[in-house]
Amino acid sequence: MSDQLTLAAETREQVGKGASRLLRREGRVPAVIYGNKQEPLSIHVEEKALMRLLMTGHFMNSVVMVEAGGQQVRTLPKDVAFDAVTERPTHVDFLRIGAHTTVHVNVPIVFTDEDDCPGIAKMGGVLNVTRHELELVCDAAEIPAEITISLKGLDVGASIHISDVKLPKGVEPAITDRDFAIATIVPPTVPTVADEEADAAVSEAQAAESEAEAAADDAAEAEADKAE
Repeated sequence: MSDQLTLAAETREQVGKGASRLLRREGRVPAVIYGNKQEPLSIHVEEKALMRLLMTGHFMNSVVMVEAGGQQVRTLPKDVAFDAVTERPTHVDFLRIGAHTTVHVNVPIVFTDEDDCPGIAKMGGVLNVTRHELELVCDAAEIPAEITISLKGLDVGASIHISDVKLPKGVEPAITDRDFAIATIVPPTVPTVADEEADAAVSEAQAAESEAEAAADDAAEAEADKAE
């Protein structure tokens, strides 16, 4: 189960772009708590504290207890906006939830036992991952931190589908209309004659360019010696 996180916040009276820019200059990040049939609550949080939670790697699939206005609000992060240039967080959306609300979360997948996978360890195959996360439906109090999938015993050509994954009790996939693929062990890439010829051509071009640069440098040095 994912850890429950805590984040201190302050309520904000002023909203809008101007007020938000001022908060960001002060090292704060505007945010909003909404849902559970209650009025939205505008808040702001310390950027450094938010970054510490983001760096845990499981912020988006953890229950976050937001301390604001003298009360704790149980929430689930739904969206974090980042500045396109600085990559600093600019806004956060929190969904207000109950202790046992059924939630949709994206949980990361971890693949294990590569050394015991014949397709990879013996045949040189490559794990081609088509989904790095699973969208799951579960109780807010039972959100898994990650889903582990073993590669033990799999050969080249083997595919892993959602039906092959043993999910924790009470956890279901959000997609139920198809048995979607998660990963496949594909054959190793064998270089073709065309690939080898292309590599050789690139090497020759690089060598010729280096020789030309060296000749130009020698010529420049010779001119400089004459000038002296």
